[in-house]
Amino acid sequence: MRSSSNPAFRNLAARGNVGYAGFGSPQGSPHGGVPGYGVDQAPPREADRPITVDDVVMKTATTLGVALLTGIITSVLVLGGSISPWPPLIIGFLVGLVVSLIVIFKQTPNPALVLTYSAAEGMALGALTSLVPKGIGLQALLGTALVFGVMLVVYRTGAVKVTPKLTKWVIAAAGGAFLLVLVNLVLGLFGVNLGIRGNGPMAIIFSLVVIGIAAFMLLLDFDLADQMIREGLPSKWAWYAAFGLMTTLVWLYVEILRLLWALNSD
Repeated sequence: MRSSSNPAFRNLAARGNVGYAGFGSPQGSPHGGVPGYGVDQAPPREADRPITVDDVVMKTATTLGVALLTGIITSVLVLGGSISPWPPLIIGFLVGLVVSLIVIFKQTPNPALVLTYSAAEGMALGALTSLVPKGIGLQALLGTALVFGVMLVVYRTGAVKVTPKLTKWVIAAAGGAFLLVLVNLVLGLFGVNLGIRGNGPMAIIFSLVVIGIAAFMLLLDFDLADQMIREGLPSKWAWYAAFGLMTTLVWLYVEILRLLWALNSD
């Protein structure tokens, strides 16, 4: 089982030695080794049936819909002067971080937590979008949707194969980008700027590289979701797949927004 650069999916692959996400019986079992199933058992309940592509699509659409709705409401309130952008921005990202850590480390497909994460991130992104020039938020949203669609086609057509080598390269690239941002943040406290943030040429190039990394992370996420389906995990794990995709899309949107903001700065 390959691991993903997205920690939401990567940790699933490390769950013990009994099978994917700990649901382990012989490979090919229609229910992924979920305890209690056997030839003498009653038909599985809806909640215990194997996950399907439709499950992942519907749960992902639901999480994105919640984020979009809360984002629009927050943006309208901020632009209308009803609230300041900073409380929803800070609270949204903090709540999203805490909830995401709970989901990742507990490895739970809890729909309440996943939807809470989506609502929190939507609120934060809505507030962030209200701070940029008019029109850039919509462009960033369309750009994110375009990248998602293109990478989905790339994955489904097999134009780029998700191999262990590719996975390692993407993980290394994502880790390096994160480390560079962290170093830049720390140096910024001492008045040193590496130039990777802002509106300079280096910042624009860095944003393009990070967007490329996030795009390839989507390939890894698609592949892990596909493996969940092949392994026959219970349908509730579609929420976990949706959460993993959501985390990558949030990062992708922020980076595209940052790039467009830099390109439109004087």
